[in-house]
Amino acid sequence: MAVTVLAPHASPVAARPSYDWPLQPRPAVTRPFDPPAKRWLPGHRGVDLGAHTEAAVLAARAGTVTFAGPVAGRPVVSVLHSDGVTTTYEPVTPRVRRGEHVVTGQVIGYLDTGHDGCTASACLHWGAKLGSGRTATYLNPLGLLGLLRVRLKPVSD
Repeated sequence: MAVTVLAPHASPVAARPSYDWPLQPRPAVTRPFDPPAKRWLPGHRGVDLGAHTEAAVLAARAGTVTFAGPVAGRPVVSVLHSDGVTTTYEPVTPRVRRGEHVVTGQVIGYLDTGHDGCTASACLHWGAKLGSGRTATYLNPLGLLGLLRVRLKPVSD
């Protein structure tokens, strides 16, 4: 039996996902989502998307910029969307400011080099989480695009 599981913010009647790729043309995923078993352990809480330095980085969905600046020496932009999901983009030199409303596809910054483990000339680390602080749940951003399928296998008694 195959079952498709929708993310909490997805609608089964939607003609297309409510999110879009943060890079155009559609980038290659160079490193997949690999969340840690426990929130304090190391892991990869997003996906890396191959691109070139200074590629325009786009808002994946309309929302409000909650952060635009350096984190641990790397430039980051975070956008809170109406469904409670926050998407993050790094390393991105911001062209937006905290509190600014952005629309889907709007340029929010330009890709910098220097993302560890990147196999392309530059990589965008695209993250997503629902909630904030210690209760935040990290999401696979590819699920926001409707690209993930979950298949359940029957369990024998």
